[in-house]
Amino acid sequence: MTARRGKHRGHDAGDSFNKGFTALGELALAGVQVSARAVDLATGAVLFSVDDHVVMPTASIGKVLLLVEVAARLESRETSPLSLVDRLHTDAVGDSGIWQHLAVPSLPLADLAALVGATSDNLATNVLLRRMGLDSVSARTQQLGLTRTALLDLVRDHRGPDDAPQLSVGSAKELTWLFSALARGEVVDAGTSKRVVAWLSLNHDLSMVAGAFGLDPLAHRGPDHGVLLMNKTGSDLGVRSEVGVLRGPRAGVTYAVSTHFDDTDLSARLVVLDGMRAVGRDLLEYVH
Repeated sequence: MTARRGKHRGHDAGDSFNKGFTALGELALAGVQVSARAVDLATGAVLFSVDDHVVMPTASIGKVLLLVEVAARLESRETSPLSLVDRLHTDAVGDSGIWQHLAVPSLPLADLAALVGATSDNLATNVLLRRMGLDSVSARTQQLGLTRTALLDLVRDHRGPDDAPQLSVGSAKELTWLFSALARGEVVDAGTSKRVVAWLSLNHDLSMVAGAFGLDPLAHRGPDHGVLLMNKTGSDLGVRSEVGVLRGPRAGVTYAVSTHFDDTDLSARLVVLDGMRAVGRDLLEYVH
């Protein structure tokens, strides 16, 4: 383990990420596929990395690419944020989100994006994808220079042999670049980035890396004890993934952690989540 840690550690990380790095190493030894990266938001210095070039399944994290497309169209005034969109029976899907439990049949584009940011709303995702077009999202992704990160499909309750095997994929290296660029206002333009950041700041899922930050999962749009978070998570069977930007009194950091594991029992999942939170504790110590 010592040789592997030395190989992947960023040169300037010092001992700041020993515990998180060790936890990820233990997950890897247990058969979990792990990819991770953290960079200083101000300097771009790599604080640590583990196989950050590897393409991993990232579940709902790919929805960020859809939000970028929506934000870019709203910013260019190609469409109105108040433009109503109906949900159709072909959009129906279960799991995450609240629109499927609401009576209202139509919502404005901006509200749908907020639902995706806040609860990773699957129904809102499918409706937005139908309105924006997956091809347009893919073209925007390519324009951003992303080659290992993509939203591959709409959200499905069941994936058949003719469907994309994953909702999205990504590499930790590209995802940390994307979120750093969003934080700096450099994705498409400042207005587009600001809209995406605002939607992502609503995210309620602090069950993974961000579980170590001590924030209120339902209300953390402003600084709390000097800590400010923007993040997106992805969960699927055998997949737990998170990317985010964490700011504190001392520093800011962009991070991505993706895991792929044999999700056959609850204990295996809990071990993965504990490992991700260990990384979170190191990140919090770095910024705070």
